[in-house]
Amino acid sequence: MNMDIRSYFSKVREDLATHNYAQLPEYVLEKPEYFNWVEDIFYPLNVEAYPADRALIWKHGEEEKIYSFQEIYEYSNQLLNLMRKHGASAGDHIYSLLPLVPANWLSFITTIKGGFILMPTATNLSARDLLYRFESLFPEIVISDEAGAPKLDEAEEQFGKKMKLKILTEGNRDGWVSLAEAATESKIAEAAHTRADDPFLYFFTSGTTGLPKVVVHTHFTYPFGHLSTAAWVGCRHGDVHYNISSPGWAKFAWSSFFAPWNMGATIFANQVHAFVPKEQLQAMSDYEISTFCGSPTVLRMLIQEDLSQYDLKLRTSCAAGEPLNPDVIDQWEKGTGIRIRDGYGQTETTCLAGNLTGQDLKPGSMGKGTFMYEIGIYDEDGQEVPPLEEGVICVKLDEQRHNGIFVEYLEDADRTAKAFRHGLYYTGDKAYKDEEGFIWFIGRNDDVIKASAYRIGPFEVESVLIEHPDVVEAAVVASPHEMRGYAVKAFVILRAGVEASEALAQDLFRFSEKSLAKYKVPRIIEFPESLPKTISGKIRRIELRAQEAANKINKEKLAHEYFHDKY
Repeated sequence: MNMDIRSYFSKVREDLATHNYAQLPEYVLEKPEYFNWVEDIFYPLNVEAYPADRALIWKHGEEEKIYSFQEIYEYSNQLLNLMRKHGASAGDHIYSLLPLVPANWLSFITTIKGGFILMPTATNLSARDLLYRFESLFPEIVISDEAGAPKLDEAEEQFGKKMKLKILTEGNRDGWVSLAEAATESKIAEAAHTRADDPFLYFFTSGTTGLPKVVVHTHFTYPFGHLSTAAWVGCRHGDVHYNISSPGWAKFAWSSFFAPWNMGATIFANQVHAFVPKEQLQAMSDYEISTFCGSPTVLRMLIQEDLSQYDLKLRTSCAAGEPLNPDVIDQWEKGTGIRIRDGYGQTETTCLAGNLTGQDLKPGSMGKGTFMYEIGIYDEDGQEVPPLEEGVICVKLDEQRHNGIFVEYLEDADRTAKAFRHGLYYTGDKAYKDEEGFIWFIGRNDDVIKASAYRIGPFEVESVLIEHPDVVEAAVVASPHEMRGYAVKAFVILRAGVEASEALAQDLFRFSEKSLAKYKVPRIIEFPESLPKTISGKIRRIELRAQEAANKINKEKLAHEYFHDKY
């Protein structure tokens, strides 16, 4: 069926709401030369269709704000007019340094409609971090709250160049324009004439290796590609969708913006100073959350509570950001009656693979390729490997089959060429497919442990360790060993009230032996106070590996480090 972009969105939206997945790959889309998601999709399918329906529910302690689709659209028009009055023009780069406040959603809408290029930026970055990013790409415009403004000013001064416009979301500050001034602007604004292939969104990837790369997404590929994310998230018009994610990470754009609003669902945002599982569950009950997405780390914290004490109205749940182990799936289902569906994608993509609502799934598998992606497991020479053989997760590229893959790493031709070769996009993640086509994650290329000629994926070992009742989190890396080359070492975070001890370490070794092949069992356990993580919450194994190498060179014996009797 050949159709234009709006008809395509409408039809896919209708099919996803009824879990009618079979014919989705058969739809043929005529890619437009010009495309603006706000005017071509968000306005006709949400604002015109459901003007008074809730678009966003924002909660901060006892404070609550509810915005309709009409209000979100009009407020973003006012912001766009304010920016243009202060000299902003299409093509300008915007850094948004914001906590979980409504201005995040306005900045996305305004960026797309006005033809700007948005760079969501994590609030926990230092002025030095921002200065590094300025050296990669200096913004003409920034949007920040009071906490972030001083850091931006400091980085701007050190960089030695002035920005065109700095917008403050609350209060007043010298050199900044108050967002409150937008209230006096017109609620009608003209959209920029954006080409489908114009860039609109840059992400600095959190990464596990090297310095951050700038990922470039365009006006067409990224919003369109998040139809695959909508398929995985499972929300539809009438749902209240809650995705636990902080702005500045691609997962926010995935499930706190494009996926729900591609479907006309209501977004719930709960701004908190600290993650308290009881408070999160109570909010999910109070606001009748029907579709929920959180990382496995979040879910492991939630399942520590008595889920039966909360009046949850969940219809479906999913998880991403790190591999999901079967124990979390089982505990969540016992407590809520809902099975968590795993999914997989990257900052560079939308949802590549997932377990969809209404489909059979295998606990521990990331599912199968979503309808707009042809996913395979390939070797480095571009050859697809047989079932059960490990390789790199790749997407087969086809100019006639549109998807949400990024177009390049900004000004980095070598990295771009490494990612796109043999007619494939190489994700850099290792996995295998079983005979039924389900994909099973192994790890990043640089995370795989090679000990005594064996190759060991850290996730498999971590999944076993966190099933122990005293373990909250675990990270597994290779530790240099003079005989084996490397030994498997586990960094284990214990639940509150449990003390590290030799007896507990030996218990964990024995516990691991019950579920793992002998060569996969950890030979060393360390009990640190915390694990190094990216801004998106992913464990940085690269830091643990570097730390381990340095310690072994210096022959340091660490506190709370214990050895298996077969070490």
